[in-house]
Amino acid sequence: MDAVDLQLLDALQQDASQSNQSLAERFSLSPATCLRRVRRLREAGWITREVAILDPERVGALLTAVIEISLDRQDAAALEAFEARVVADEAVQQCYRVSPGPDFVLIATVRDMPGYQALAQRLFTTDANVRNVKAFFSVKRAKFDPRLPLSPAS
Repeated sequence: MDAVDLQLLDALQQDASQSNQSLAERFSLSPATCLRRVRRLREAGWITREVAILDPERVGALLTAVIEISLDRQDAAALEAFEARVVADEAVQQCYRVSPGPDFVLIATVRDMPGYQALAQRLFTTDANVRNVKAFFSVKRAKFDPRLPLSPAS
């Protein structure tokens, strides 16, 4: 991993649809070298997948919820069981085990409030180990950026 690899990763985080030719020119690499580097980064697990990020305005009205979950039991099996159930749900976009405070923080997107109620029923109400649920609903998304900060290679 060198500085060029980090630059390639950052450029791909900004726009993964860039052609190999464009990337090669941007970083003064031959197209073959650039392709080899990107392929190596994928094979090494640095790039896990490439997705299209949709414009939420075009998708239509959506409700984004930031949800704090506290469980009664926090043993490893209980945490893993809850986590497995929530990550399998299509509405849950992000799931974090956190400390201190709640046990989990979820980011979920549903069509509307009845969609949230269905999600809550599916994931929280029917689980006897869920002690507390606190949901916050987004009124405006000021920033969304899935890019990860990259440090220069040591």
